[in-house]
Amino acid sequence: MPRIELRVALKALAGFLAGLALWVALSPLYDTFLAHSAQVVMRSFEKPPVTRLRPMLDDDRFISVDREDFDPRSKHPGIQLRDLTFNFILLTALFAIHPKAISDRNFIRFGLASLALCVTHVLATITEVMALYVMKLGPWSLVHYSDLSRNGWSLASTSYRVVLMYAIAFALWWIFRAPAVTPETAPVKKLSKKARGR
Repeated sequence: MPRIELRVALKALAGFLAGLALWVALSPLYDTFLAHSAQVVMRSFEKPPVTRLRPMLDDDRFISVDREDFDPRSKHPGIQLRDLTFNFILLTALFAIHPKAISDRNFIRFGLASLALCVTHVLATITEVMALYVMKLGPWSLVHYSDLSRNGWSLASTSYRVVLMYAIAFALWWIFRAPAVTPETAPVKKLSKKARGR
C-alpha cells in the first residue's frame, strides 16, 4: 500500500478547509443560481411550463418546489441543496495536492473544473425535482408517471447521491489537472556539439 506523504496530506486538508469555507460562504448565492437555472431548463421542456423553484435561504437552505397546476393551498415539498453540491469541497482538496497548487495554471484549471461541476449540479437539481414528482406526491405521481419513469428517475437520484457525486469530482480533477513536473518527465536540454566535445 503506497504511503501518503505528510506534506500531501496537509495540502489536501488545507484545500478541504478552503473548499468548505467557500462552500458555506457562497451557498446562498449559489443556491439561488441553481434554483433559477434548473427552473429555466425544466420549463423549457414542459408543455405548458408549470414548475416553480424558489430558494428558501434559511438555516436549512432548500428549494421549495411548486407547480402552477397545483392547488395554491397545497403544501410545497422541498429539496436540500447541500446534499447535492458538497462535492465541490472534494474537488478543492484534490486540486490542492498539486505540487504547484498556488499557481496561475492550477487556478485556471480548477476554475474550469468548477464550471463543469456547476453544470452537473444543475442536472442533479433537475433530477431531484423529477424524483420528487414521480415518487413523493402520492396519487398524483401514480396518475402522471409510469413505472418506467418512476424507476428511472429514482435510480438516477440514488446513483448521484451514492456514487456519481464523488466520481464526478474525481473525474473532473483527472481531466483538468495540470501534469506534475518530475525529474522523469522534465524536459532534457540538448547539449550543443561544442559542449559535448568537452
